[in-house]
Amino acid sequence: MKKRIDPGYLISLLLSVVLAFAIGAVILAIAGFSPGKAYLAMLNGAFSSARHIGDLLEYAMVLCLCGLACVLGARVGIFNVGGEGQLLLGAIVACQVGVWLDGLTPWLVLALAALAAMAAGGLYALIPGVLKVKVKVNEVITTIMLNTVAASFCQYLAKGPWKNANKNMVAATEQLNARYWFGGLIGGSNLSTAILAAAVLALVIWYVMQKTSRGYEMKLTGQNERFARFIGIRTDRLVLVCMLLSGALCGLVGMFRVYGAEHLFRDSISRDYYFEGLMVAMIARYQPLAVVFLSLFFAALKIGAQGMELAAGVPNQIYLIIQTVVI
Repeated sequence: MKKRIDPGYLISLLLSVVLAFAIGAVILAIAGFSPGKAYLAMLNGAFSSARHIGDLLEYAMVLCLCGLACVLGARVGIFNVGGEGQLLLGAIVACQVGVWLDGLTPWLVLALAALAAMAAGGLYALIPGVLKVKVKVNEVITTIMLNTVAASFCQYLAKGPWKNANKNMVAATEQLNARYWFGGLIGGSNLSTAILAAAVLALVIWYVMQKTSRGYEMKLTGQNERFARFIGIRTDRLVLVCMLLSGALCGLVGMFRVYGAEHLFRDSISRDYYFEGLMVAMIARYQPLAVVFLSLFFAALKIGAQGMELAAGVPNQIYLIIQTVVI
């Protein structure tokens, strides 16, 4: 029986992390910083207070869900690079649902906003999915192009018909009524009760992929589509469903960002979160459980790097260097 955890891969991953920190230390020393003090400041920046831990968990949640969205596509052999656009569409649509339905009971608004975000992200992801399945157009090209279309369209809406009257030239929608915000879990941080829903989603995705026949069909389709089709698996439909779910999950991340941390839509609702989640998924070899743990690791790096910049004056770009070397 094949081992679920490849010891060789774990060793190579550990060595890559050690090497990344070693290279970072050399760069810090050349730049005139003390590597020991800088890394201690990074550690304190991630774990020295409840607020920092809350921000770490919120960022890890975003990375994890984006990574799992990538896994849903990659498992059947399709590479969804368009998650950023799907996230933005989900965020702005979910926000506007909350604005339009202001006055209704919170649970109804939250449910409708989540469904709208999933529909926006999922249907947008179907476009490259259909092109891939029906006419064999490379999904990497179409999803990258559609990212730009989605970003520009959202900016148009936030600066035009859905603009916040109090934001002048800033691309931003109206702010949600506070009664619709997800409850905060740690004061002063961005962590909200959205992480509870995210944990359930991650568990469901892991279970479906690892413990069900449908998950096995997905794996088989990704590894050998011709053989999967030969034994009776409807591979085209499975690819489209997975692409739909991948986009829906990205849209839901956008909704979580709006209702949990931002409370309106603006350009900064996502800072290339999907691409960072995609990198996490690649390093994790598209294994759901590994995505969860690596999301926590990279979130600790990023939040710690921000604290390091404030405490030790070290530019937080050192995080990008370490992340790149690990990849």
